Amino acid sequence: MPSPEPLKSGPITLRIVAEAAGVSISTASRALNGQAREYRISKATEEAVQRVAAELGFQPSQVARSLRLKRSGLVGVIVPDISNPFFSAIAREVSLGVEAAGYSVLLGDSREETTIEKRLVAQLQARQVEALLVCPVGLESQHLVQLDQSGLPVVVADRVFEDIQLSSVTSDNVAAGRIATQVLIDHGHRHFGVVSGVRESLPTRHRLQGIRQAMLANGLELDASSIAGDSYTNETGYQSTRELLGRHPEITALFAMCAPLAAGVLRALSDLGYAIPMQMSVVSIDDHPFAELMKTPLTAAAQNIEQLGRVAAEVLLERLKQKRAKDKTLSTGPGRGPVCHQVPASLLERASVAAPRPTSEF
Repeated sequence: MPSPEPLKSGPITLRIVAEAAGVSISTASRALNGQAREYRISKATEEAVQRVAAELGFQPSQVARSLRLKRSGLVGVIVPDISNPFFSAIAREVSLGVEAAGYSVLLGDSREETTIEKRLVAQLQARQVEALLVCPVGLESQHLVQLDQSGLPVVVADRVFEDIQLSSVTSDNVAAGRIATQVLIDHGHRHFGVVSGVRESLPTRHRLQGIRQAMLANGLELDASSIAGDSYTNETGYQSTRELLGRHPEITALFAMCAPLAAGVLRALSDLGYAIPMQMSVVSIDDHPFAELMKTPLTAAAQNIEQLGRVAAEVLLERLKQKRAKDKTLSTGPGRGPVCHQVPASLLERASVAAPRPTSEF
């Protein structure tokens, strides 16, 4: 078969490839989509079509392929703050996991706004993603539950929901709160403030539960006035620290609910002239990539981000597998119920915690 003459202009369509190869459009399509054996197309014809397509620079339409196969090969991932190393690391691990299975990822940042999260969900659904992994803002779940019940597999990670209506992956936040608090207590601290994330989110409530468990076991009590903050931002950490120290000058240690809050805490202490840990001890939940390189390395109850992301990807791929199996059998049954995976946290003891010293020593 002679080589086709290159075309002067315009897109190379499947029809052009078929005409140049001397076959029908359906034969060309099947030869290019790995269906030659299924439709008894000879090896010679298959290779000829593939050679002509390569010589013409034919690029198949992914949209048309998605419509034909009813598969887009896309997975949506939504996080509340892509600038937060915790969420960017989860997004990366999920991407690696699903890409290894042949999927591509569309990533969205909800900027800690439920309204934006809902809009991103709708946009990704319109792009015909086959599944959705969401690290939600953590205040509303019904829009995700409804989407999952409609047939689109949805998995939530990190800020999961109490009723577990969705398959989820999260850290053991109660244990994280407990072990970080115990470090402070073991060093002799009895008066410390808590810089909180979103109060109604499950991770915050569980971390506070862990803090109170450790305090109760040591005959202590956390007063409500010793808690400040209601978001997971650097600025909240900064303002809450100043608020707590102004309200309770007896505080000798601060507990930050996440890495961005901890960064704000450290900035506020620097501005106020506190030496760490001589005048103020600090612990955090979440490790920061540069925590060990700080002037005073930060003690943290670290979540296993890599494991969180890997497990989330595995759960998502399993949900996709279940959906395809269900679609093939045309089943209308409820299928398997949601699963909840909890990943352990670990304590990283560094130099930001020391025994409290009397003010007279400074």
